[in-house]
Amino acid sequence: MTTLLHIECSPRKQRSASLEVARSFIARYQEHTPDAEIITLDLWNMALPEFDEMAMEAKYAGLNGSALLPAQQEAWNILKALAAHLHRADVLVLSIPLWNFSIPYKLKHFIDLVSQKDILFSFDPERGLEGMLHNKIAVVAYARGLDFSPQSITPAERFDFQKPYVEAWLQFIGVTDVHSVIVEKTILGEDVDRGARERATEQAGRLADDICR
Repeated sequence: MTTLLHIECSPRKQRSASLEVARSFIARYQEHTPDAEIITLDLWNMALPEFDEMAMEAKYAGLNGSALLPAQQEAWNILKALAAHLHRADVLVLSIPLWNFSIPYKLKHFIDLVSQKDILFSFDPERGLEGMLHNKIAVVAYARGLDFSPQSITPAERFDFQKPYVEAWLQFIGVTDVHSVIVEKTILGEDVDRGARERATEQAGRLADDICR
């Protein structure tokens, strides 16, 4: 049995384009793998902990090879429990809207919590940094209000810090089989929005077919 983890990054549940496309992928994936376990992390309905002094002290104790104090260990265990969802999953699905040319702060918060040495990556003086998530597939549904494609007449492509950031993070933690579905121009009128969503939904369905072959 496979496990699919969906990380929801939009607070807009009814009209979220990224969520709509991600759910269409998941639905088609379930058609192919009805016994798959589906886990959802809704970052907007989770009490994400602060990366506070104890967590920071635990981080640097680990970097220095020092034993953690009880309070530090408690803070570190919380981070490990969050990251355990990523380790457990075979397929990672992220639904991510573009906010101010980048990602929502809730996703950045989550990434900052779990992206720690010996949690999602390791470090060896000879080999350097190495991600710890192996043999996983990531599917990322990106939503943008404007046209960020290379053929756009606006300078929007230069301001895309959404997809490059997410792909760099996934690669850093060891996920190299990454697929993207982009729905954009969602604020250019109802007809344009509807057409963009339909095309992205169809692409997500085809992607699920290909992955499950």
